[in-house]
Amino acid sequence: MHRSYQLINRRKSKKIKVGTLEIGGDAPISVQSMTNTLTSNTKETINQIRSLENVGADLIRVSVPDTDSTESLKKIVKESNVPIIADVHFHYKRAIESAKAGASCLRVNPGNIGKLDKIKDVIKAAKDYDCAIRIGVNGGSLERGILEKFGEPVPEALVESATNNIKILEDNDFNKIKVSVKASDVFLAVASYRKLAEIIDYPLHLGITEAGGIMTGSIKSAIGIGSLLYEGIGDTVRVSLSDDPIEEIKVGFEILKALGLRKRGVTIISCPSCARQQFDVIDTVKKLEKKLEYITKPITVSIIGCVVNGPGEATMTNIGITGGGNKTHMIYIDGKKDHRISNENLVDYLTKLIEKKVENIN
Repeated sequence: MHRSYQLINRRKSKKIKVGTLEIGGDAPISVQSMTNTLTSNTKETINQIRSLENVGADLIRVSVPDTDSTESLKKIVKESNVPIIADVHFHYKRAIESAKAGASCLRVNPGNIGKLDKIKDVIKAAKDYDCAIRIGVNGGSLERGILEKFGEPVPEALVESATNNIKILEDNDFNKIKVSVKASDVFLAVASYRKLAEIIDYPLHLGITEAGGIMTGSIKSAIGIGSLLYEGIGDTVRVSLSDDPIEEIKVGFEILKALGLRKRGVTIISCPSCARQQFDVIDTVKKLEKKLEYITKPITVSIIGCVVNGPGEATMTNIGITGGGNKTHMIYIDGKKDHRISNENLVDYLTKLIEKKVENIN
């Protein structure tokens, strides 16, 4: 097993609590998603929350557009095993109702929440019910005055919106705050977060908003979120995909795992395959990923089709397989040659081997 070359020094941010979860400071970078069910459909929303919990969601955001939703939120919060964030737009009373219903955090977009007295009422509710507040600035919904000043969404505009609203909370003796300055444009979002990180020490929620479908959205998010995390910026992340929210959690963890910031589940190192492969690498990897997605303990597995890079990669993983001649392949355990196997039932054999290894991981 080889030593890590991780050189990331995280920005020093304040630590706050969202429910029982710590965010910021030296707390692990959390991964969150958002339900896409009708919140008023309590059963369906709880079922989706269960699915997100099963793939590792640390936080889950729920939209509350109406009173039926905030009424359902009472039961949803009680049934959830992770903190629930109430997503509030346009009507400040939904935020107050959500706080009373037990939400651990209120996500408020300053561009559409309303006048100062309404914001003060939201702050009071957050204090009374021990909620955090996320100031969620978005390049697509900046305050009118900010847009008139800057003419268009630019980093300076997003940062000014964030700092203006931070000041409102601080002026009302509230500092259980996290902040985001999201945009669908990767460059705008990254530049905004960089500027904001220089002038505040509150935890930052990272995301590229409206990133797109599973392919384009994952790539944009990996570039944007990954760039910031590599610079040490960011305390919690949400990958915004036009897909099943479960995929958002999976991609979020993959970004963190690639940077050595979180360890969860099976990390597969595999070759793209070529004419040298001695078994079907692509099919093997696809089937293994599906069979092993329930695993939460961190384990590394190398699946390499030939001996060019296989032995070297296998020395750096918990379990490794390298394609060999005569349809027999070398199995490595903890970086050392262990035994040979044949092509027969390769996926089932590797699955059992990995599961057995996981059982022995402390």
